[in-house]
Amino acid sequence: MASPWKTASVPGLQLGLGCGFWICRSYRLLFRAGAMGPHVVPRQLVWLSRWQAVCARGASVQHRTRAGVSRIPSLLSPGGALGASPLVRRSSSSTPPGAPEVVLTQQRYPVTRLPFSAVSAEDLAAFERILPGGVVTDPEVLEASNVDWLRTVRGCSKVLLRPRTSQEVARILRYCHERNLAVNPQGGNTGMVGGSVPVFDEIILSTTLMNRIISFHSVSGTLVCQAGCVLEELSQYVEERGFVMPLDLGAKGSCHIGGNVATNAGGLRFLRYGSLHGTVLGLEVLADGTVLDCLTSLRKDNTGYDLKQLFIGSEGTLGVITAVSIQCPPKPRAVNVAFLGCPGFAEVLQTFSSGKELLGEILSAYEFMDAECMWLVTHHLHLASPVQESPFYVLVETSGSRAGHDAEKLSDFLERALSSGLVTDGTVATDQTRLKALWALRERISEALSRDGYVYKYDLSLPTERLYDLVSDLRARLGSQAKHVVGYGHLGDGNLHLNVTSEAFSPSLLADLEPYVYEWTARQRGSVSAEHGLGFKKRGVLSYSKPPEALRLMQQLKALLDPKGILNPYKTLPVQA
Repeated sequence: MASPWKTASVPGLQLGLGCGFWICRSYRLLFRAGAMGPHVVPRQLVWLSRWQAVCARGASVQHRTRAGVSRIPSLLSPGGALGASPLVRRSSSSTPPGAPEVVLTQQRYPVTRLPFSAVSAEDLAAFERILPGGVVTDPEVLEASNVDWLRTVRGCSKVLLRPRTSQEVARILRYCHERNLAVNPQGGNTGMVGGSVPVFDEIILSTTLMNRIISFHSVSGTLVCQAGCVLEELSQYVEERGFVMPLDLGAKGSCHIGGNVATNAGGLRFLRYGSLHGTVLGLEVLADGTVLDCLTSLRKDNTGYDLKQLFIGSEGTLGVITAVSIQCPPKPRAVNVAFLGCPGFAEVLQTFSSGKELLGEILSAYEFMDAECMWLVTHHLHLASPVQESPFYVLVETSGSRAGHDAEKLSDFLERALSSGLVTDGTVATDQTRLKALWALRERISEALSRDGYVYKYDLSLPTERLYDLVSDLRARLGSQAKHVVGYGHLGDGNLHLNVTSEAFSPSLLADLEPYVYEWTARQRGSVSAEHGLGFKKRGVLSYSKPPEALRLMQQLKALLDPKGILNPYKTLPVQA
């Protein structure tokens, strides 16, 4: 009987093409092409009174909530695979043991409350009539919604509203517009720039209970759902029907689709499926109580202005998204993930160029991380690196419809990368458990950073060839002021996640970071926000990426759609009185 193996030889390399192993002798690389995966050597009034007292004296409130747990199975210990800690969902509910209390935003940052009305007993009674049982004023319950998941900003809201329908949202916003009450829309509260929590005492309008799937069309792949649906649950729903969501995020276990759209979240599938500006087909949005129903399921509609685009990425400042229509692509039948070590950033770039050439249409993700990122996930999360220590690491994902075709293309790509010295070590996975294990090394970097101290986060778009230069510059500039200066991100999209950690918030360190980072980015004609948005923390740096004429037009749109400025104030645009 003829052997099913085919062999191809290059110096120091022997590849078994088919369903067996790729074995690299001189590069210490062991791949497996089959499914076995990688192997590596009125009470309300009482509460209102208590909360007012807490906010008045500016006390720090301890953040206490339940810890979220992912559905992703635990990984094995370093002796077996990639570590023992399960992938924890990003959520406002995760507080590291012994974490310091969060200082009020109004105390840490120079910001002044705008002349909005304060919530009164009469307002609470009105909300209770609109939402029987959906009005929360217990300060202990409100703690989680007042603090961002990074634990860097904290508001002082005294009331949380939980509507279930667009009609209830409309009545709430109509009332708040008449009363001049500021509103903070909130989804899963997984944002990075303080856009999802109040700055002062804004009413928190939560979409948590707006979690109904309205329809799904199995021929077109069009999903229509309420804004409060959790991304991971939507992913499971459409995957059971042979499709995938066009975006995937590390926070998928907690983030809401409405928040994803409101922030124009990018994520891990951007390289393959593009931006939400292209995959969102329609929206239902509310501002002053008027329902703007643009919830179309049509892929082509060339009638007038495409109004939904105004709200994608507007971060809740122009309207509250209550429902989404989104195009879901077919689920790939064959998915492979390669995790590789590279000797330098030049090799990271060359490997990407080679991947585009040899993998073509099946290349679905190309992520990179530096050695300090790997140290953080191994040290704080007890994951284990599947490859030998390297200055840089890349994660390459392929998604296609024919396993044999994809395996052949992947083997050609890896053979070239290894033989040319672009890659020095690596591993490949095809089964779900190990695919998720390799992705966890990249997805959990942000979680590891949050355990390292106070985090200064920058989400930048830069020319790909200059992507890592800023990281090197900052290490030299900051010296011992910073614990870690790390760079990682979506290299395929030109998106750098630059993070700096310190033991605690330091005004002097912040002064050395800003505006230096933004000026450096502007000189490269980059963007100060690639995918996280501007929120509260970055609202003052918009001018580094947009000219005065664009900023003026944005302010005019805000004034037109939200004339009283009650929707998510102090966010996205520079504050105007």
